[in-house]
Amino acid sequence: MSVQQNKLASILLAPIVSEKSTIAAEDNNRFVFKVQKVATKLEIKKAVELMFDVEVDSVQVLNVKGKVKRFGRSLGKRSDWKKAYVKLKQGHDIDFASA
Repeated sequence: MSVQQNKLASILLAPIVSEKSTIAAEDNNRFVFKVQKVATKLEIKKAVELMFDVEVDSVQVLNVKGKVKRFGRSLGKRSDWKKAYVKLKQGHDIDFASA
């Protein structure tokens, strides 16, 4: 694996499996991933194509702000993170059960 492929492989942190993401996958062929905060749309597209051997149609990203939480008397804050919605081209699919 080259240095470029190693970098791309580390961009995707985890798939997000929730009720909302499952509906998006079924209806629009759109999958949701937690990605590195510094990742760009082009890097995310290349990483998904490399990891799952599919063709990506479009990528939408959003920054999720961490919630402020109380721990006893003190206030804490969860980390900010980035989420990517990846739409696949017609005829392509990702099966997380076998991947």
